[in-house]
Amino acid sequence: MTGALAPFDHHRGLLFSVAYQMLGSVADAEDVVQDTWLRWSAADRGEVADARAYLVRIATHLALDRLGSARARRESYVGPWLPEPLLTGTDPVATAPPPADPVAAAEVGEQVSLAVLVVLETLSPAERAVFVLREVFGLPLAEVATTLGRTEPAVRQMAHRAREHVQARRPRFDTDRRAQREVTDRFFAACAGGDVAELLAVLAPDVVLVSDGGGKARAALRPIAGADKVARFVVAVAAQGLELADLRIEVAEVNGGPGIVAWTGGEPLLAMSLVVVDGRIEQVLLVRNPEKLAGLRHTS
Repeated sequence: MTGALAPFDHHRGLLFSVAYQMLGSVADAEDVVQDTWLRWSAADRGEVADARAYLVRIATHLALDRLGSARARRESYVGPWLPEPLLTGTDPVATAPPPADPVAAAEVGEQVSLAVLVVLETLSPAERAVFVLREVFGLPLAEVATTLGRTEPAVRQMAHRAREHVQARRPRFDTDRRAQREVTDRFFAACAGGDVAELLAVLAPDVVLVSDGGGKARAALRPIAGADKVARFVVAVAAQGLELADLRIEVAEVNGGPGIVAWTGGEPLLAMSLVVVDGRIEQVLLVRNPEKLAGLRHTS
């Protein structure tokens, strides 16, 4: 069993990332990783030439199996559905240099924002798998084709279709991390101080807020559009939070982008992901469903 553990542990982060970006769920991704371990530990590993490719193939198929049932559950979900947020750092300005080794880079992948994960929900399961493996992790076309049991021309066509689909729908965002941080800090201070005028200064006129409570926490049942309505909604949310004991709020990196997270009594309370464009916030994604906040404890 020791011989099985070392290669699995080496690729555990990759397996979690693939499953998470396939499913948009921290809990489901962790279950996929556990099930991958069970299959790997029971396999005849002497016949495995490439442990990483073998493990990714298992995890991808397990994620595809779960994706169908997950989408069926979302049809009866209360209010808007958002992916589970993942705390990827406590300082949205600091950023580590990308790995120089292509293999190491594939292990890390790209941080996919909450907004882009929402877009990935509009792909077919197979297109999503191709996009995650090919575009996010940069795996070779031949490996993706083998993983999915498809021909290389078919995978190439799916990759092209998925890439165009995502590019047409993904939000623009500022790449200057310090500018993002400045806007996020202003937004945070205005929320905490109940300053609607300052919020209107940092929100784009056509800003949209989507909140996910899942029927388990207070949230708007429909997206809220317009700076004035969004400002008053977030001020009301902040006022309710400030009444709680042991409240801790931080500006943090959520899914690789600017965000705000809150805890009370050591338990996650909410996560907010912001899309900043040209110095103003165009999208606010607010997750309050307590069952979706495990990723505020997860730093893999």
